[in-house]
Amino acid sequence: MHALVVDDSKTMRMLLRHHLKKLGFEVTEAANGREALLALQGMEKADLVLVDWNMPEMDGISFVRAIRAKPDYSSLPLVMVTTNTEMSQVSNALAAGANEYIMKPFNRDILREKLELLGFVSV
Repeated sequence: MHALVVDDSKTMRMLLRHHLKKLGFEVTEAANGREALLALQGMEKADLVLVDWNMPEMDGISFVRAIRAKPDYSSLPLVMVTTNTEMSQVSNALAAGANEYIMKPFNRDILREKLELLGFVSV
C-alpha cells in the first residue's frame, strides 16, 4: 500500500510517515497541494492521501476539490489531518470529498482507527 502525506510541516510529515510505515505503508511526501498533485501524477498508484488543510501554494480543501474533479482519482481515499476543529469545517471537508477527518493533535491509535474505518487495517 502506498500513502501520500501532504503537509507543510516537515515534522508532521515525519510523524505521519513513521506511523504509516508501522502500519505497512510506503510513503511519499509533499509540502503543499501543488506538490501533491505532481507527486500523484508521478506515482504508479496511491492508495491513500492524508492532507493538511492550511498550507501555502494550494491548501488542503483546494487539493481535495481538485482531486475529486479528476475521474481517475474519484475513489481515492482522502483524509484531512488538521487543526481546524469546528464542525462547519469538518462538514466542508467532507462535502468537498474528504472521506475522513483527523484533528491535530492525534496519536497512532486515532490514525489506526480512521484507517480501519476506511478498510486499510484490521483490529
